[in-house]
Amino acid sequence: MKKNDTKRQVTEAIAACQDKKAEEITILELEKGSGAFTDYFVVCSGTNPRQIQAIADEVELRLKREGLYPSHVEGYRQAEWVLLDYVDFVVHVFAEKARRYYELERLWKSAKRLEPGELKGPARRGALKRTTAAAPKRKRA
Repeated sequence: MKKNDTKRQVTEAIAACQDKKAEEITILELEKGSGAFTDYFVVCSGTNPRQIQAIADEVELRLKREGLYPSHVEGYRQAEWVLLDYVDFVVHVFAEKARRYYELERLWKSAKRLEPGELKGPARRGALKRTTAAAPKRKRA
């Protein structure tokens, strides 16, 4: 899969987490030589089992719309730590107590922490609307 596709999909997963009011969203970009089995971790918390399941459901729903299905899901019933494995990235939805116990951010401390906006690629050429009144045209020399 292309790196930009992965970034777009991770961004979509993050938006799903945000829409369901996930707390403490962290994005970890894992180093290639670290032995990691994936490129990104999206880690977030929910306040109760229903919210944790709702976050996981929303991530799955949004990515299914793009034709992407998790290769593996764990922990959905217990809703203490739901893991959605999309091969190129993994979404972890934790209960607060489980997140403090497992401390994935500490375990993968060599990973680069990203903000959601950092995953978006550079703007495409011509993506901005241009208005003729906004700036005067320059003469070519």
